[in-house]
Amino acid sequence: MTQSTSNSDFLERLKSALLAPALRDVAPHYLEEPRGRWQGHACAVIAPATVEEAAAAIRLAADAGVPVIPYGGGTGLVGGQVANGGPAPLVISLERMTRVREVYPDENVMIVEAGAILSDVHDAAEAAGRLFPLSIAAKGSARIGGLLATNAGGVNVLRYGNARDLCLGLEAVMPDSSIWHGLKRLRKDNTGYDLRNLLIGSEGTLALITAASLKLAPRPAGEGTALMVVDGPAAALKLLAMARDHMGEGVSAFELMHRQCLNFLAETMPQVRQPFADLPEWFVLIDVGLARGLNPAKALEALFGDAAEAGLVSDGLIAQSEGQRAEFWNVRESVPEANRHIGAVSSHDVSLPLGAVAEFIERAGQAITALGDFRINCFGHLGDGNLHYNVFPAPGRNRADHEDQRDAIKTAVHDLVDAMGGSVSAEHGIGRLKVGDLERYGDPTKLAAMRAIKAALDPRGIMNPGAVLRV
Repeated sequence: MTQSTSNSDFLERLKSALLAPALRDVAPHYLEEPRGRWQGHACAVIAPATVEEAAAAIRLAADAGVPVIPYGGGTGLVGGQVANGGPAPLVISLERMTRVREVYPDENVMIVEAGAILSDVHDAAEAAGRLFPLSIAAKGSARIGGLLATNAGGVNVLRYGNARDLCLGLEAVMPDSSIWHGLKRLRKDNTGYDLRNLLIGSEGTLALITAASLKLAPRPAGEGTALMVVDGPAAALKLLAMARDHMGEGVSAFELMHRQCLNFLAETMPQVRQPFADLPEWFVLIDVGLARGLNPAKALEALFGDAAEAGLVSDGLIAQSEGQRAEFWNVRESVPEANRHIGAVSSHDVSLPLGAVAEFIERAGQAITALGDFRINCFGHLGDGNLHYNVFPAPGRNRADHEDQRDAIKTAVHDLVDAMGGSVSAEHGIGRLKVGDLERYGDPTKLAAMRAIKAALDPRGIMNPGAVLRV
């Protein structure tokens, strides 16, 4: 990709084509990512208010050969939202496209613009007596467009699926500036290639998502949360199977946590209330949502009783109020922030077949120990096989002390994941961080097809170049 006009010519045309409120200063937060691994650059930042404004900007960028970087909430963890090389891009922020356009409670559908913040979508669904179940720790800043572009997962995938499973249709600006009006509310639409699912998870490399038709769900009549101490990951998996035998699809979330989670919280966020007086080695958070007439607390008590009798659990806490539920979830949702305070040498978002999880944790621990003195914080969404397997320096050291070992640690973990039939990117995407990993572990036929799709839809290569596929 080469620029056919100078930046100054492009910027003048951009200013002439857009209303003044769409123009933004190139502020630092548009050029950063949460882990501080890259610093981006940009020739301009705009925040269109309509899909037509976005299309006009992309048309000018395409004519000028200027790269386009879609920017949502900036919460992505693989560098997909920052360009750290190549020609200075146009950053298109979704911050002004935040409207909830329509809500259809009887259809369990909501149409929202891509800049809508996830927590605001939760509130709009609740106001309609419904639930939008996608939930992640960054729900107060992550935007719907970015969540769909990365096919975000989160804590409720076990019951409701990934972002892909919660989307019925899209509106998007294609690389040639044409607008795809795909905001259908249909559960069945067998009319050729599935462009919706192609764009979901494409990380802004094929189009700019500007709005979405989202699936809603009935709100459970009763919800309950418990923390249960388990002997280890293998026991946790047996407990998961038992929980689903007891409550079926009523199990919304099943989160595995190691003692290191609590240690890091105590070290960096002492304001977070610790649930256990004696810190367990392994424990799980179970969240359930049941139909009218069923008592979640009693269901969790029955589960604990059967699990204790089977030798799967040794201790537990069942929330007796919404306040206690919030406290339990606060422990889980505070772990990523505590991790950031400590500073990981290497972080890994991986998934494995459920039956391989326990063996992976044991073998990965051995591999990391062989590389040096490190702390491992392993936690994640056990119900769908997604682990956040993060490696930290020993007390008194920091991640900079081990920068020369970062690649070796990542390779050891990812090689093992691949050998055990897993994925080196479970829910965070590829971005720029994992382009080499995709090349190393990806299926060659799939990669060739991806490159062919990219070339067909974006022949000038302007959409988020360098993300997912190497330029």
